[in-house]
Amino acid sequence: MPRDTSIKSVLIIGSGPIVIGQACEFDYSGSQAARSLREEGIEVTLINSNPATIMTDPVTADHVYLLPLEVESIQKILSERKIDAVLPSMGGQTALNLAIDCENQGVWEANGVRMIGVDTKAIEITEDRELFRQKMEEIDIAMAPSKTAKSYLEGKEIAQEFGVPLVIRPS
Repeated sequence: MPRDTSIKSVLIIGSGPIVIGQACEFDYSGSQAARSLREEGIEVTLINSNPATIMTDPVTADHVYLLPLEVESIQKILSERKIDAVLPSMGGQTALNLAIDCENQGVWEANGVRMIGVDTKAIEITEDRELFRQKMEEIDIAMAPSKTAKSYLEGKEIAQEFGVPLVIRPS
C-alpha cells in the first residue's frame, strides 16, 4: 500500500488501565505504531489514561496526553493540535468504542479527522459477538458453535446444550 502523503499527524488512542490478562498487547502495538509513524516523519499525538505504559513514555510520541479516554478529552486535543487521522485500533476495545463515540457525535467530521486502519462498520461487527457470528455464517467461515447468554440461567442452558469442553467469554 502506498503511503498517503496527506497524513502529516496521527492521533493514537491508547487502551487505558492495564489489568491482568488484557491490554498489555495494545500498549506494545501502540508504542510500535507510534515509532513506525514517527520514522515516516508523521507527527504522533497519543492519548491514554494510564501513565504506567510504554506508549506514554515521552520518547514514544511527539505529544502525550494523560487524560480520561472520553469524547471531551479527544475534543480538547483536537482544539490544541492539527490532527489529520486517528488510529484507534492500537488501543483495543476501549479505543475502538471511543472512536465510535466520536464518530457518532460528529467529532471526527467536524475537525477534518479521518479514521485509518479500521472503519466504523468493521468495529461494530467485530465488537458485537452476535454480529460477528452472523458475519462468519454469512461468508461461510467454519467456527465452533456459539451463543450469547445475557444471564446466568441462559448461560447454564447453553452449557447443557453444548456440553463440554466449553469456553465462556465474559463481555
